[in-house]
Amino acid sequence: GCDKGPIFERLVLKEYLVYKIYNLLTDMSFRVSLLYVNYQDTREKIKSYSQYGFLIEDVDDMAKRNKCFEVDKPAFNTEKTDRQQTTLVSIFQYMIGNTDWAVPNYHNIKLMRPVTDSFSFPYVVPYDFDFCGIVDAKYATPQEELGTSSVKERVYRGFGRNMAELQSTLDIFREKRAEIEKLVMGFELLDLRYREEIMDYLDEFYKDIGNKNFVEEVFIRNARA
Repeated sequence: GCDKGPIFERLVLKEYLVYKIYNLLTDMSFRVSLLYVNYQDTREKIKSYSQYGFLIEDVDDMAKRNKCFEVDKPAFNTEKTDRQQTTLVSIFQYMIGNTDWAVPNYHNIKLMRPVTDSFSFPYVVPYDFDFCGIVDAKYATPQEELGTSSVKERVYRGFGRNMAELQSTLDIFREKRAEIEKLVMGFELLDLRYREEIMDYLDEFYKDIGNKNFVEEVFIRNARA
């Protein structure tokens, strides 16, 4: 059944916010609509209740909006996808503290190609962010093989890039920083302390990417090869 209560509702609102942050970075993202849903048990075993939820844009609509079509087979090696977009996706997942995604088995990602070029390297579009550090759900456990002790610990799951590629992608994040902050701090459905927690977590990311040695260490030297 549907989980309910203020803690669950808070997780839903945080995940909704993650989608909205990603919308600011690229149009190749799923749009979301917030709803206030009334739940009623037709067997009358559970008292009816209301809470926030959100709808995610249909994959075909998202693809069409980007003049693309969905690709759902065969399996693609991560590095056989559009390089620039995949760099953005990988750094975004790092920013929000999400390791729960993978390209080859289509895990929490969709792929799409331009309608004009069905042989190109496909674009990666991520979704399902409830295991990320920003949401910080009690049920989200860190993946054993990553050796982390908390989902809030960031791990870069992308492949290595050169400094020029990294900096041009990181510039997108820098350019949107003020908008991201405005979005998060203006999202009054979340208590102020949770908005501030999210901003602290994001500020940490921004501080780190301002350090060239850090960028080299995380996104080049310790990246997947």
